[in-house]
Amino acid sequence: MGPDYDDVGAIAILHALEANGECEILATVASDAHPDIAPTIEVFNTYFGRKDIPIGIAPSSAPNFTAGNNWNEKLIDKFQPEIKNKTYPDAVDVYRKVLSEQPDQSVTIVSVGFISNLAALLDSEPDDYSDLNGLELVEKKVKKWVAMAGSFPEGKEFNVFKDAPASYSTFQNWPTPILFSGFEIGSKIMTGNKVAKEKNINKACPIQWAYEYNLKTYAKKEVKNRASWDQTAVLCAVRNPSDYFYVNGPGAFLIEENGSNNWDPDTDNQHTFLVHKYPYQVIADEIESLMLYKPSMK
Repeated sequence: MGPDYDDVGAIAILHALEANGECEILATVASDAHPDIAPTIEVFNTYFGRKDIPIGIAPSSAPNFTAGNNWNEKLIDKFQPEIKNKTYPDAVDVYRKVLSEQPDQSVTIVSVGFISNLAALLDSEPDDYSDLNGLELVEKKVKKWVAMAGSFPEGKEFNVFKDAPASYSTFQNWPTPILFSGFEIGSKIMTGNKVAKEKNINKACPIQWAYEYNLKTYAKKEVKNRASWDQTAVLCAVRNPSDYFYVNGPGAFLIEENGSNNWDPDTDNQHTFLVHKYPYQVIADEIESLMLYKPSMK
């Protein structure tokens, strides 16, 4: 949930899909170790009427920074200043507790940031929640992982290389299928302008505020829209990805120690990746319609 703000659109879509009965949000964990990230997540969960969702903080090894325009801090101060210094549990504890309580092969993990949490999860030891280690617990409980990560057929992408050691170990050892939404997917899908201009007459909306503020101040000059990297991963984690994109594979996501990646189409590691099928605006319209979801006011 930062430094970029496409994460805002992603969590809006996730709540919209849950409200429509298409998924159940089990937990929302920070992948950036900056102290403003977890409270930012709580602001959005609270707005959507789901302040009960468990929130976890990233391990200290995760990248720790936020945006230059301090949108995270400003959002917390505006909407829920009382949680600014709140203490949250570790992401691995949240993962282990939630996974242990779910039916086997039932959970989809969708990541829209750094891989630090998942590396720590795989390395975790048995505890009071489960007598399985992290790798065994994931293999037993997780159906698939959908990741906004990598570039295809090759490249070096931010979410992967910012914590290259975590990415390197996790992508090589992950035991379930992985669907990748690469950099080249979201970079062509521009959204946010409609959300920024949409005023909620009943209640201040942190989604609208975040887009309005960031479109004006995140870059060196005001822009109309922002790329939709994270939204595509959430959309395809819940809905059938083939309804929106071609799905290439199976193959193997090959990662180097520096975080760069290549695609091997001749090895089946249960990996697939998205390829554009429709004109970009078709997908942008679908994504933005979900981002405009407003919870009922009580």
